[in-house]
Amino acid sequence: MGNQIEINQLNKVFNSPGMDRQGEENSLKVLSDVSLSVSKNEFVSLLGPSGCGKSTLLKLIAGLDRAYDGTVTLEGRDPKQERVPVCYMLQKDCLMPWRSVLSNILLPVEIRRGDLKKAQKDIGPLLPEFGLDGFESYKPNQLSGGMRQRAALLRTYLMEGNIMLLDEPFGALDEITRIQMQDWLISVWEKYRKTVLFVTHNIDEAIYLSDRVLVMSSRPGNISGEIPIDFERPRSREMLLDQKFLNFKRNILELLAQ
Repeated sequence: MGNQIEINQLNKVFNSPGMDRQGEENSLKVLSDVSLSVSKNEFVSLLGPSGCGKSTLLKLIAGLDRAYDGTVTLEGRDPKQERVPVCYMLQKDCLMPWRSVLSNILLPVEIRRGDLKKAQKDIGPLLPEFGLDGFESYKPNQLSGGMRQRAALLRTYLMEGNIMLLDEPFGALDEITRIQMQDWLISVWEKYRKTVLFVTHNIDEAIYLSDRVLVMSSRPGNISGEIPIDFERPRSREMLLDQKFLNFKRNILELLAQ
């Protein structure tokens, strides 16, 4: 099984105008020699302290920032040289308040000037899967936080590409809704199996969802460790009480403390 995401010795520096006290250019190194890979249909989580460069890394992979050293390869292609479509979702749902749920979901199709009638027909079977059946005409302010995230995830799913980059999609949700969304996401992923790189601060969430957990160091961020999660799928909440789960959590905490 080939790698859909391959990153080698990635470095990212933010430069700001002006000079420091030593007369040198102001700069902030955010990522240092980051190397990682994600195989086709794999679910990998990225954990690390705030400010270590997790979101920056996703932006580089998504092609939103091409000012970096090192290499990023997506499905065997260089996104600096050609457009490689990916599905990218921020922590905020970014639903447009004046659009209906259905209109928000179809936005990627509209942007690429696709066939909206065909897309609307195609997503019909997906609406129940995403818990949105019957809510097509609702506005975002009429939805719960979890439903807004499901709408945003379906919109992300409809973007071109086999790679999903999810940047803390459940970070703003309350704990009960977050648990419900984790269970829902894992059931949808196991059915449709896109390649996922998932950023989170929640250790339990990372272990529960993932095939592997990558741990980043503090800034400048690099990959300080990798924990394969060998629980069988489909996953069950009972695994959170398993001693093996607690061992995974201990290993991750030790890496974060380094």
